[in-house]
Amino acid sequence: MTSGPAPRIAIAGALGRMGQAVAAVAGGAVSARFDRPGVTADGLVTQAEALDQCDVIIDFTQPEASVTLAGLAASRGRPALVIGATGLSDDQRAAIATAANSVPVVLSGNFSLGVNILTGLVRQAAGLLAAADYDIEVFEAHHRRKLDAPSGTALMLGTAAAAGRGVPLAEVKRTARDGITGLRVTGEIGFSVVRAGDLIGEHSVIFASDDEVLTLSHSARDRGLFARGAVAAARWIIGRPPGLYDMQDVLGM
Repeated sequence: MTSGPAPRIAIAGALGRMGQAVAAVAGGAVSARFDRPGVTADGLVTQAEALDQCDVIIDFTQPEASVTLAGLAASRGRPALVIGATGLSDDQRAAIATAANSVPVVLSGNFSLGVNILTGLVRQAAGLLAAADYDIEVFEAHHRRKLDAPSGTALMLGTAAAAGRGVPLAEVKRTARDGITGLRVTGEIGFSVVRAGDLIGEHSVIFASDDEVLTLSHSARDRGLFARGAVAAARWIIGRPPGLYDMQDVLGM
């Protein structure tokens, strides 16, 4: 993982669980912290003040807030952005991609080194294991407070599997089964979701044939791993030209 000069980092959603985790990892590099409009606490500044006081913003908030932030940064031509919001719609992703024409943006469903290596392995396996012989299922489990499903990481893994087979995920995605579902469609990629307790993140991709099952999996033990990846991405993005990047770029993969 390449690291650049120490940036001045602002944290969006500073009072949230991930915002606090990022602050703990970034330490003295944090130049500004802000949260939702109207939310006040010691040490918080407004969003406008934060935009003026940093080189890069790390944002683990909600899709609408991330799109708004990206538009503001683009209109100013700064700062760079590291966005970890999940549950983005196609239109919201497109809006962030448009903003990336003006500022560099790292957008990722997961900032873990292990998950990004897993993503590459899933793509490779899907390309080697024929759809006619191997069914693919993506399993994910998170804490009860998570708002979107499937998770951004699960969709990232599903996208990798679909890419390995040369098809768009939208054409083969199956996100729910209930009642009389009929026979499984050859080549579909299924998703299973658990929301319970304080699970940080469990992801598995299953390749199942008639006579064997291959499972590739990752378990997150501490939210700090995502924060460390995001701070590494913040350091990496400084000085990059405008564009839309992901953790595969940050890791040189």
